Amino acid sequence: MRLITYSLGDRGARAGLLRDERVVDAWDALGGGGESVRELLSSGRLGELTEVDGEGPALSEVELGPPIPDPQKLLCIGLNYRSHAEEAGLEPPNTPTFFAKFANALRPHGATVPLPAASEKVDFEAEVAFVIGRRAAAVAEADALDHVAGYTLLNDLSARDLQFATPQWMPGKVFDGAAPCGPALVTPDEAGPADAIEIALDLNGERMQEASTSDLIFSIPALVAELSRLVTLEPGDIVATGTPAGVGSVRRPRVWLSPGDEIAISSPQLGRLETRIG
Repeated sequence: MRLITYSLGDRGARAGLLRDERVVDAWDALGGGGESVRELLSSGRLGELTEVDGEGPALSEVELGPPIPDPQKLLCIGLNYRSHAEEAGLEPPNTPTFFAKFANALRPHGATVPLPAASEKVDFEAEVAFVIGRRAAAVAEADALDHVAGYTLLNDLSARDLQFATPQWMPGKVFDGAAPCGPALVTPDEAGPADAIEIALDLNGERMQEASTSDLIFSIPALVAELSRLVTLEPGDIVATGTPAGVGSVRRPRVWLSPGDEIAISSPQLGRLETRIG
């Protein structure tokens, strides 16, 4: 299944199910009881949508939001691709490095993100993110994927001059629009194995990053196990798994984003996330 958050008319943001480029309202199909994708995950009723078939507006007629616009937590993993650690000249970490973003950073597919006035060195980072579907606290790695509702694309836009101004990375990670996400939440049955999701990033039509989750230092099950040991993960929480080699800050010459730039993150499993820099 592919789940989206959409708006149409005056109903506000709703959970939608994509069927042949049409949007079936998920909660209407279930007979009511909620509105959002996060509520859908918390309800445990996602499986009831498997056989749903119905008519709805064309995808082109609705306004997309981030798949989960209101997560309780938005966690990001740093230095989690072997290729990225190597290009940065760093040894692979012994334990996951993570930081947080906030809901103000989320933007949907097709959004324009203005560059922050406080930075002159904003970079791109293509990432596969997973979304928690069932509460996870001290989960064993062997059981971790049972707690994953699905996967989506995320661009961890990073103001490098702010990021490395302090020992903590978050100052460069939290500006408005710093986490374009989408276009849909793809459930595991459609996304395939967690260690075989492919991802690529094109900047103004030029390929800059390309990899697969097979290159992750800490696998998705390992991340669920480690993070849930530190904090209880709730339905709708988003975890971005890190970026592969090719970011602008390690290129020679360096590549910083400018107004008018077009970024496209694509995956044969997860779709295409487009962002314009304003």
